[in-house]
Amino acid sequence: MSFFAKLKSRLTRSSEKLDAGLAEIITASPAQESAPESAPGSAPEPDREPAAKPGLLGRMLGRGDPAAPRRVLDDAMLESLEELLIAADMGVATAARVTANLAEGRLGKRLSVPEIKAALAAEIARILEPVARPLPLVAARPQVVLVVGVNGSGKTTTIGKLAAQLRAAGKSVVIAAGDTFRAAAVEQLQVWGSRAGVPVLTAPEGSDPASLAFDAMTKAQADGADILLIDTAGRLQNRADLMEELAKIVRVIRKKDPGAPHNTLLVLDATTGQNALNQVEIFRKISDVSGLVMTKLDGTAKGGVLVALADRFGLPIHAIGVGEQIDDLAPFDPTEFARALVGAEA
Repeated sequence: MSFFAKLKSRLTRSSEKLDAGLAEIITASPAQESAPESAPGSAPEPDREPAAKPGLLGRMLGRGDPAAPRRVLDDAMLESLEELLIAADMGVATAARVTANLAEGRLGKRLSVPEIKAALAAEIARILEPVARPLPLVAARPQVVLVVGVNGSGKTTTIGKLAAQLRAAGKSVVIAAGDTFRAAAVEQLQVWGSRAGVPVLTAPEGSDPASLAFDAMTKAQADGADILLIDTAGRLQNRADLMEELAKIVRVIRKKDPGAPHNTLLVLDATTGQNALNQVEIFRKISDVSGLVMTKLDGTAKGGVLVALADRFGLPIHAIGVGEQIDDLAPFDPTEFARALVGAEA
């Protein structure tokens, strides 16, 4: 199964929500009637059995009926579309931008659900394209990648999946288990390291995470490793002490290499919706976030938040996660994501 097929199948909670909303918007209007009137003076059409009303799926897809439900794109319809996108967690500003762009050249035209989906996917992809960038590789050895995020965002699984992909690409990878205050977190990272075939450096429980990061850099340099992935404790962004601990890690590793960390990845949980925007604001102030990874897109109807993040911050989106398997993390493709989000055909 291609990643797009997997993404589309697992983004059903978002796409089905949009599907239902679009079908309601189209079928709610009497303007959908599209049967042509008889020309003046022409013979009346013979009586016919009324056509069977297509089911919900047929109406949503615009198939199964030669007179597929349509509606004139007017201000009222645009307002309904904007409300639907906001409900999909795209945010007010981004939803307004998408609908305004969609209106260009289409106002007054009669549109079906598939046509609206295609237009929405194109406008969403236009917002996402500038931020869809792979994790940049640098000349420094090791390249230090700091992974941050709040509790439960999926940092550990993301590190394991990323390590596996980098190793498959021929890179020598080392992982540092920086969440030294939770033994379970270290154990989980060791499991993922074993799956990826990558060594995991640890320290006794309760050790200073900054010291571990420094020691991990020293070992990675000595071993000639290409990339060092540093896990950090899940941080509640309103806990000043924990955020200061993260800032300390950055200060310490910069003593070893002033250019480190070369990448700081913020892992975001899609199920948190608009709260993800607040997390980006906080973490950018503390750790100079260079890129985003969004996880758990398979478990939410709030996939639109990724569009809001791109529109507001313009930070690179390196990858998205749609499951727990080691290959359920993929580089971010804006066109595929946009189509999957709205349930459009490939």
